[in-house]
Amino acid sequence: MIENNQKIETILERMGEAVIATTETVESLADKMENLVDQIQQQEQQIQQQGYQIFALSESIQTLVDAQTESREQLTQLTYLIHTLINSLAQEE
Repeated sequence: MIENNQKIETILERMGEAVIATTETVESLADKMENLVDQIQQQEQQIQQQGYQIFALSESIQTLVDAQTESREQLTQLTYLIHTLINSLAQEE
């Protein structure tokens, strides 16, 4: 009977060690998962910020294109006026 008790005690001891080892492993995995979640959240924030930056950049480019178009139109009008002035001066001669 003592031998059976010792075997049961040994089995229970090993089961306890296995439970402790499993618990430590689960805690370690939980910590790693938490770190991964934090990293993913940081990456999501970076991606969102980059999205805002891309939007701001595209808005700036559109503003630049609009300004360039307006400048081109004004330059075309100025060129036309200069040609008109030159033609008028040439006809007066």
